[in-house]
Amino acid sequence: MAEELKPEEKKAEGGNVAGALFKGALGLVFLALGVWALIALRSDLFVLIKGCIGPFLILAGIITLAIAKD
Repeated sequence: MAEELKPEEKKAEGGNVAGALFKGALGLVFLALGVWALIALRSDLFVLIKGCIGPFLILAGIITLAIAKD
């Protein structure tokens, strides 16, 4: 089990502002790249979605039959 930290120890660990800013900036960069990829590769995304419809319906059918069996 985790040990409880005293209030003065919590303050000492909470001072890593540079790391939090770096992680936030990195998250924004990944978010922007993801939006760009969705826009740029829109036609490929539709092909992927259409290709996944069949296996998704098969899986949904198997799960439905398993639930109905009980």
